Amino acid sequence: MEYSDSECNGETLDKILMYKWLDITSEFKDAVTGLDMGELLHDNLFGLFEAMSAIEMMDPKMDAGMICNRGARKAKTLSQTLEEGILKLDNFRYDEMIGIIDTTLACIVSWLEGHSLAQTVFTNLYLHKPYSIEDKTMKAFCLIVYKLLEIIKDFVHKAMVYEEEDFQPMQYGYHLNPDISEQRIIGMLREAEEELHRKIRSRQSANEIQAIQAVHARIKFTRVFYQALTIMRREEQTPAITDCQRLLMTACDMLNIMRDTVHLGIQAGDNELIPGFEPLINQRLLPPTFPRYTKIKPRAEALAYFSDMIDRFKTITKIQSITSLHQVLDFFIDFSKSSPCLLSRSALQLLYQGTNPCTLRDILKEAVKTFICPPALVSKSILSNQQAKKYVESFLAHCTRPFASFLQLCGHNRARQRDKLAHLLEEFTNLQDEAERVDAYLHNISVNSTSRPHLACFGTWILYHTLKIMIMYLLAGFELELYSRHELYYIYWYLYEFLYGWLVSALSRADSFLVENELINELQKSKNPSKKKPKHKRKPRPYNKDIVYYQALQNMCGGYYKALMGFRLDGKLTMPHPQFDSEQVRYEHRFAPFQNLLTPPPVQYSEFREMTSVERLQQPVDSIYFYITGCKHFHQARQLLENIQSDGEISDLLKISKTNFIVLKLLAGGHKKDSVTPPEFDFSVNRYFPIIKLL
Repeated sequence: MEYSDSECNGETLDKILMYKWLDITSEFKDAVTGLDMGELLHDNLFGLFEAMSAIEMMDPKMDAGMICNRGARKAKTLSQTLEEGILKLDNFRYDEMIGIIDTTLACIVSWLEGHSLAQTVFTNLYLHKPYSIEDKTMKAFCLIVYKLLEIIKDFVHKAMVYEEEDFQPMQYGYHLNPDISEQRIIGMLREAEEELHRKIRSRQSANEIQAIQAVHARIKFTRVFYQALTIMRREEQTPAITDCQRLLMTACDMLNIMRDTVHLGIQAGDNELIPGFEPLINQRLLPPTFPRYTKIKPRAEALAYFSDMIDRFKTITKIQSITSLHQVLDFFIDFSKSSPCLLSRSALQLLYQGTNPCTLRDILKEAVKTFICPPALVSKSILSNQQAKKYVESFLAHCTRPFASFLQLCGHNRARQRDKLAHLLEEFTNLQDEAERVDAYLHNISVNSTSRPHLACFGTWILYHTLKIMIMYLLAGFELELYSRHELYYIYWYLYEFLYGWLVSALSRADSFLVENELINELQKSKNPSKKKPKHKRKPRPYNKDIVYYQALQNMCGGYYKALMGFRLDGKLTMPHPQFDSEQVRYEHRFAPFQNLLTPPPVQYSEFREMTSVERLQQPVDSIYFYITGCKHFHQARQLLENIQSDGEISDLLKISKTNFIVLKLLAGGHKKDSVTPPEFDFSVNRYFPIIKLL
């Protein structure tokens, strides 16, 4: 008999076993004889969906609970192991403490990586009855584990940036909030630390002192880690970042000791277990589903995971000092590029307190003012118009949800971000339409007043963010390795011809508006005789660095497009058979999220073919033409990048542009002209812009 996942859990299984069952096997086989070979009986209440999600009860291949019935070894509870003398509650050796603590931390890491609590943390039998433990150190550690699980789960639930593959919230009946206060558990840990410290001073053996220091470091780490999380969770007041950073520094120091002494812990035997851990103890709590093997992370790797997490926590505490929305967005995007763990992604969402609708509206107003300084936000003649003020406030209020979604989107894992970027573009499409209408109304008012003309200021600001989202969407395809080699030429073409070009245009417009506003302010000050004209140097253009950077990326994309066109003409790219693959279908699928945008207008496949057709050029061209023009693009990109203050990314882009310049120059000179071996695209230096290698 079969039951679906949604209908079958532990409680229903108990009820099912209470019923009186009737064997219908013979009747079923007789009924089957009425069907011809290949025929299926279809019932409206049991379709394909139910068939695919059905679990065959009692089948070891299908029912996870049946694992407990296989093999000679039976899972034993804490009480059973204590009765048989396998485990103890007091007089733990130091190597046993180190092994239990390190394995438990490894289980927490495995839980954070998407496995269930029942198959990770609660395989530790000591956690089933923590108040029964007589040893003060182990009792305090087991209780703090409960508190850590509770606060981690709270972080993840409040931030809401997890997917089903990131985190399993089910508790399987375990109560994660033991009847003990935050102050009491911290006090218990401090008492354990002090007792261990006294033992260190009274011992003479170097090996014993090292073992006690190892246990001391682990207890102190769990305490300061928990305290740092509690500080970051505070909602009623701004988190004390200085205290949090001090605790994180201490945690980092303790982790260094833990990593150096991880070998001192008791090691697992042939069955890959240490005393106190039973992988099958909770198997009956799992719903009837396909059996999944949960591999606990090795201890050394788990400690390295915590070390990376602490470093990321140090990074995200800097968000408190950032006020500009554009800088906040850049911070979120850059942090996401490092593929951080779920807990640090969630902590960043909670630490930034600007997502409240009222607060975010003020932040957005300041962001627009900083970006393009629209007359509607600085001109007294427009601000005094109540209708204009109402339109502006309404527009900014409508902007809060899309921008809050943008910030939250950056907290999701990289694969999910791409899907959510496509949905976010739909919201920005509506903002574009509203920004256009508000700009038109404000421009009519500004023409009849003494203020500067209000020409598409809000529209330019929304366009800037829309273009960045579009670029993020396309670049995410490189990171996730979604594109085939023969698709790259139209991806780079779209970035080169449209997105980066439009982005540079939007920034240049905002730059001109800001410079114009500064000149007007200086002119007004010069007309006031009571004020002395201050002598100051001419300020650099506000977006000069950004414009140069995006122009460099635009040229790099142009270089790749031209190089790939040359490879296509030379037959160096493996193309799919047209009978089984349609380039138009692929093209439309890749750019489907852009179809509803007002600006920039989407480019249809027919337009793309016409714009990239070799026949439209006024002169006959071959692959050498494309190699030469691609070479010029990489040369131009290098010159632009050399004008930007160098950092890690700029240095990598310079290396890529120089190398690709040389490669295309060799190809233009006839190097390996007759070879049809496809070139290699090496994404190891940069995940979006590869180094072209000839094989």
